[in-house]
Amino acid sequence: MSRPTPLTRDDFPVFRSLQTRWSDNDLFGHMNNVVHYQLFDTAVNEWLIKLGLFDPHNSDIIGFVVETKCNYFSELAFPDRVAAGIRIDHLGTSSVRYGIALFREDEEIAAAQGHFIHVYVDRQTRKPKALPQNWRLELEDYLA
Repeated sequence: MSRPTPLTRDDFPVFRSLQTRWSDNDLFGHMNNVVHYQLFDTAVNEWLIKLGLFDPHNSDIIGFVVETKCNYFSELAFPDRVAAGIRIDHLGTSSVRYGIALFREDEEIAAAQGHFIHVYVDRQTRKPKALPQNWRLELEDYLA
C-alpha cells in the first residue's frame, strides 16, 4: 500500500477554522490521532450548518459515519490553529464522501488528510434516505 502525497490548500474549495485545545495533546506532546477524526466531524457538520442544510436538532435527515480514514504527515499540537479544507469526493444517493485535510496555521501542505463518509438516514426510522434536492444542488458545487 503506497502512502498518499500530502494535498495542498489549492485542492480544497472551502475551509473551516478550528482551534486545538490543551486536552488534544497526548503524552507524547502532540495531538492524539483520535482528535483528527473529531476535527473532521466538527468541520463537516459546522460547514453543513453554515450552509443552512443541516440543523442538528430539527433536520429530517441526519448523517451516520460509516467510514473514515486519516493519513498523518506532520504533527499538530495545542496551541495550533488549524484550517480544515473540505471538498466533496463523491455524492451518492444517500451518502456523501467528504475529503478533508488539516493544515497547521498558514501552512500550504496538509499535516493530515483523509475522508469521512456520511450515510444520511431518516431521523425517526434510521433508514437511509435520499439526499434532498437542495442538498444535492449545494454540494455539487464542491465536487472535487
